[in-house]
Amino acid sequence: MKKQLMTMGLAVLACTAASAQTPPDTLARIQASGTVNLGVRDSSGLAFTLGGGKYVGFHTEMAERIIDDLGKQAGKPLKIKYVPITSQNRIPLIQNGTIDFECGSTTNNRARQKDVDFAYTTYVEEVRIATKVNSGIASVKDLNGKTVATTTGTTSVQTLRRHERAGGIDFNNVMGKDHADSFLLLESGRADAFVMDGSILAKNIATSKNPGNYKIVGEVLSVEPIACMLPKGDAKLKKAVDESIVRQIKDGSLGKLYDKWFIQPIPPNNMALNMPASESTKAAWANPNDKPMEDYAQ
Repeated sequence: MKKQLMTMGLAVLACTAASAQTPPDTLARIQASGTVNLGVRDSSGLAFTLGGGKYVGFHTEMAERIIDDLGKQAGKPLKIKYVPITSQNRIPLIQNGTIDFECGSTTNNRARQKDVDFAYTTYVEEVRIATKVNSGIASVKDLNGKTVATTTGTTSVQTLRRHERAGGIDFNNVMGKDHADSFLLLESGRADAFVMDGSILAKNIATSKNPGNYKIVGEVLSVEPIACMLPKGDAKLKKAVDESIVRQIKDGSLGKLYDKWFIQPIPPNNMALNMPASESTKAAWANPNDKPMEDYAQ
């Protein structure tokens, strides 16, 4: 009896291990359901909401085009369920299958690559400082003795601490639960500066009540590749998403989409961000890759 129980136990363990190693097949689930659960952001520079369940932005619209291509592959149009996510919950929601993939403002780095996969880089971000025009802050050294806002769960938190140690400066760090909350800390005077991706800073300034009250200043604190985040080990989905991105690059539609959201006036205030594509972003389009942030620092 003991031998039988031991054999059964080993069999269960073997099945569990095999199950744990089975790669996800998101495309099969999507084809069966006819729906893509897309992770979207509320207040990112690349993806944001206009309210009423309407999500827009460079990466949101790019994701919708990816889903159109997935629908062609499936042989039928696919419905999109927009699932709002935050910096804190985006990886767990990918891991537990709540969302199929997300195209927001997620940095591809080696730490995250342990838990998720990334599509080809479609935007290379520069982390900067936003402050009020009369703050007297012009560079990272001017943050000494100031209160600086960052968003919980973002790489900018580590970037800020690294500069604090290296520069011998000392500041108070306050955390917003999302980018809109972090900007509110600056807007309300509870923070002297907001350190985050330049596109996020520009978008929040452009859509604020008084855009002329703010400016982006100082040196580039970090260069980070931004990409759609995918379930770990789902090679079929990654191949399909990457192929769609390459198609959008080659036919010029991605470049036109970039101009729509970063050069032309955008809703809700009809303000233009006036942010031409950086040389790093153009290089990522010219040579599609999924290199992590650490490779950009070399």
